[in-house]
Amino acid sequence: MSRTIIIESLTREAFSPFGDVLEATGEPDKVINQGLCGRYQDLADIDLSGDGARAGISLFKSDKRTLPYSLEMVERHPLGSQAFLPMTHEPFLVIVCPDENGKPGEPRAFMTAPGQGINFHKGTWHGVLTPLSEPGLFAVVDRIGPGDNLEEVWFDEAYLVAQG
Repeated sequence: MSRTIIIESLTREAFSPFGDVLEATGEPDKVINQGLCGRYQDLADIDLSGDGARAGISLFKSDKRTLPYSLEMVERHPLGSQAFLPMTHEPFLVIVCPDENGKPGEPRAFMTAPGQGINFHKGTWHGVLTPLSEPGLFAVVDRIGPGDNLEEVWFDEAYLVAQG
């Protein structure tokens, strides 16, 4: 098994097993605000579980990462989805793993295009927030509520994530 993961372009088709790609492409679903604004609506499967849970909007400000990137761990949120919406037009790195009997499988890495965001489906193994430029500022929509909504797995040996 290779320990080097080559970065792919983020597309809806390639990312669909892990979540939703959030982008304003094609014709909007609706035109609003006196015909001056296109609305692209209901782009993500927001999934919350548990008593007392609600959707929350938070701001995350993450340090810039560099390529090649050393992937040492992944995490997942078993009780809810998690959407990342960049507050700049800079691309960022998205790393996911298929679930293999409750453990992360072989990682895949995607590079967003400017203006793309993502929503991880509930229970999706993923890397940490990985902006490749400053300021690394994101709006995050996820589950706020009781319960243990974080699982982490550290790899015995790190993966190297690199451009092809």
